[in-house]
Amino acid sequence: MTGSPPHAASAGRSSDTSARMNIGEVLELLHEDFPTISIPKIRFLEEKGIVTPERTSSGYRKFSHADVERLRYALLLQRDHHQPLARIVEILDAIDRGLEPPPLVDLSPTVPEVALSADGLPSPESFRRHDDLRLSRRELLKIAEIDEALLDQLEQYALVVPRRGTGHYDSDALVICTTARELAEFGLEPRHLRAFKTAADREVGLVEQVLAPRRRASDPAASARREDTVTQLAALSVRLHATLVKTGLRRL
Repeated sequence: MTGSPPHAASAGRSSDTSARMNIGEVLELLHEDFPTISIPKIRFLEEKGIVTPERTSSGYRKFSHADVERLRYALLLQRDHHQPLARIVEILDAIDRGLEPPPLVDLSPTVPEVALSADGLPSPESFRRHDDLRLSRRELLKIAEIDEALLDQLEQYALVVPRRGTGHYDSDALVICTTARELAEFGLEPRHLRAFKTAADREVGLVEQVLAPRRRASDPAASARREDTVTQLAALSVRLHATLVKTGLRRL
């Protein structure tokens, strides 16, 4: 995609005093283009300075059409152009100061969609290897939008490991680096993520126990059954893990 989106010009703040919308109405307007949008997400973007809706005397938010277009532009930059929130704030600030938005040209290599699945409840298919992605260290840093220091820490805690014998990084490394960057916005550093690695290693150990009796068979059909078992168990274990975390967070 080249140039700026048709709504970029209206992404700046507006003093328009026409009809105002509540947050539920804003959600409805954005939902068709961004199905995963939620009220907490809109509130989070407000906290980060993407929009500053008016407040009624009772404290209710009232959004203008310009606010909606500003949110739409920010969500587009996040989803389609993989821009970090800090960069989106910079772009919107530039627009507010009368500058033209940058051309939206994404020249970065793309990765398979399944590799970037982030629903937290993956299907077995998500665990099958679909790509042979090989990224250099420089490419990984650029696409994941992280610096050398963060990658060094991720490798220090064995959260990211280059492919054996090549020094290249695969799509899993890219997802981990991208996720670590997003977690860092909440103050979580690689040292805090060791708990995730420990939990993952334990889950892998359980899968290995299930597979142990099946390793004695060497025919092609047995190999296919083992792969199917691995993908099924992986999906089930991650589903259970994600649901337990979600259940625990509800008590906070």
